[in-house]
Amino acid sequence: MNFVIVTGMSGAGKVTALKMLEDMGYFCVDNLPIRLLHTFVKLTIEQSRAASKTALCLDVRSGYSEEAMNQALDFLRQENIPYSILFMDASDECLIKRYKETRRSHPLAGSGRVENGISQERALMTPLRKQATYIFDTSQLLTRELRVELEHIFCGGEKYNSLILTILSFGFKYGIPADSDLVFDVRFLPNPYYVDELRPKTGNDREVREYVMQAEASQIFLDKLVEMVRFLIPQYAAERRNQLVISIGCTGGKHRSVTIANALYEALIRDDRNYGLKIEHRDMKKGK
Repeated sequence: MNFVIVTGMSGAGKVTALKMLEDMGYFCVDNLPIRLLHTFVKLTIEQSRAASKTALCLDVRSGYSEEAMNQALDFLRQENIPYSILFMDASDECLIKRYKETRRSHPLAGSGRVENGISQERALMTPLRKQATYIFDTSQLLTRELRVELEHIFCGGEKYNSLILTILSFGFKYGIPADSDLVFDVRFLPNPYYVDELRPKTGNDREVREYVMQAEASQIFLDKLVEMVRFLIPQYAAERRNQLVISIGCTGGKHRSVTIANALYEALIRDDRNYGLKIEHRDMKKGK
């Protein structure tokens, strides 16, 4: 029996994740009272089709308490039913914004402020978060990216870490990305900005890439960067990090940083990965 418990913060994307699992062939139930888990599991085991792949959303709407959840997990272990806990999370700022946009009230806030409900829920869910098998922070995660990662985990049949690596190019003139974990400055590389025919192009163009990478320093730096990132990824994964943002900056974020970011992405995408990988160019279209 492949049993997945979808849980986490309200507004972080639990229902979205559950719908995606349903699309992958999972028998899904939302908002089941936790104390009915015993009965639910017994019924699904009796139905071979449903029992093979089952996902259940449990959260504060389900009469959640730490005691009730621990009892439910103990029951699964006693019945020798393997399970995974998928914990959906997001920053408080992001959750507040989502609630304001949808004009919905938080399940723990009642008629009070959304901020108070989020604070109560985070304190309540912290113990379960520590037991989670996979943690997804959806603050900056697009819906299509979430689907790819869930398919990787629950359809790939392989061991998978919930780490998602983002390679981000940027321009120092626009500020260092606030969510950066690692920042690399490539302003020492040859600058296509000073070549008239290259200035309007970007690091996505072949001519710019060739100009930047023709320098020996560029290739040496790239080789060392790839080697270091490959070393760091399992270290971060071992710490149960679910997001790692590697920011690569040049002056305007249009030429050199885009070139190196693309080259790093191309090197890593060919690896036998057990982590998510995406690339973004924050400032490539800014300026002239």
